[in-house]
Amino acid sequence: MTDKINLADKFALFDTQWSPKIIANVDDYDIRIARIEGEFDWHSHQHADEMFLVIRGEFVMEYRDRKQNVGMGEMIVVPKGTEHRPIAKNGEVQVMLFEKSDTRNTGDGAITSRTIMQMERI
Repeated sequence: MTDKINLADKFALFDTQWSPKIIANVDDYDIRIARIEGEFDWHSHQHADEMFLVIRGEFVMEYRDRKQNVGMGEMIVVPKGTEHRPIAKNGEVQVMLFEKSDTRNTGDGAITSRTIMQMERI
């Protein structure tokens, strides 16, 4: 049995953007939180869907053929194999992510300066 998790307390532990932190696991999946602002890199996850739940703020999920606004209290699931990038142009956004534990934040392509090889658990 685990203790309850307070999201505000967890977000208060870090201020780095585009650096997801693991806050819990559900079987072979991570529940991660992240602070995002600006544009992220185009990427895809060939073998895993990716879920974003907006805790605070709003962002745009950009696909090659369309854009979708996602606001506070809303969630979006990016299907595996779909090229995408989140964009937060109106200030910092706090998001929760639900994805397979072996999912790399920058996708299956080349490792970049934003790739996190070992995610921190907080």
